[in-house]
Amino acid sequence: MLYLKLIPNPQKEEIVPDLHEIPQKLIDNISKVIVGKRDVIELVIVGLISNGHVLLEDVPGLGKTMLSRTLAKSIAGKFKRIQFTPDLLPSDITGVSIYNQKSGEFEFNEGPVFANIVLADEINRTTPRTQSALLEAMQEFRVTIDGIVRELPAPFFVIATENPIEFHGTYPLPESQVDRFLMQLAVGYPSNQEEASILTRNLKESPIETLQSVVSIADIIEVQKAVMDVHIDQKVVDYVVQIVSASRSMPGDIKLGASPRASLALMRTSRALAFLDKRDYVIPDDVKNLAYSVLKHRLILQPRSIVRGLTAKDTVNHILKKVPVPV
Repeated sequence: MLYLKLIPNPQKEEIVPDLHEIPQKLIDNISKVIVGKRDVIELVIVGLISNGHVLLEDVPGLGKTMLSRTLAKSIAGKFKRIQFTPDLLPSDITGVSIYNQKSGEFEFNEGPVFANIVLADEINRTTPRTQSALLEAMQEFRVTIDGIVRELPAPFFVIATENPIEFHGTYPLPESQVDRFLMQLAVGYPSNQEEASILTRNLKESPIETLQSVVSIADIIEVQKAVMDVHIDQKVVDYVVQIVSASRSMPGDIKLGASPRASLALMRTSRALAFLDKRDYVIPDDVKNLAYSVLKHRLILQPRSIVRGLTAKDTVNHILKKVPVPV
């Protein structure tokens, strides 16, 4: 019997990129524009490779829009910005069919949701009806218009922003939509040294004007697939469940605990963080490091707890101390 020995092609191996290097290239490239916020950038990338969405809640002028644009340019992806206003309609987001008199047929004009990176700017400034237009897109990665299901491009990543200080003319996001976001993040003010560096970089032109893409859309899709192969031990899975379940067993402080979707989000982001650290397995520290970002917007505290000065961060820290870490 004749046996054939398969010899690997060295040239083919050379062109296959190390998937673990792709997120790091992306973070380094974004850091050329966004100064001193590497931790926030890393969490945004965790959201991207987890195939989820991120809510940025912070005051204006901290670079939330610039972060979204820089991410889109770094992956050579299609970027669209939706400025949410009280008069925005659902069709302004998803698109609309227009009758063409020449052809005698309806032609579909895609809305801004048909992009790789979608910035939902000040999402809480529009009506709940329009906010809900994003629900199907964020959860199912598709939209149904005039009874026709239309798939969104891959990857599809929503970065929504809202101002936590100004409440005039705003509509609070319903729990059903807030729960669609994997994480809620805050950018925060830069230090004096970082702010001086920002000014220096923008003396002649914005650094984003000369920024080049470092990875491709195909690279991001491959990384998203690789994240799904990251191993998570059953003990760590149980640890995730116990943390989320503990948020439902604190009736004195928490009015509404996290749902099973939070457990899924914490597991997905933990696998992505492990991949970001170039590991093929999840450790309990991954879960602990992401617990606050994943749970804070899913917890509704009792009014009396808020009056006492209790915050979501205090509650999550209490849960992490209460739940035993698997060994």
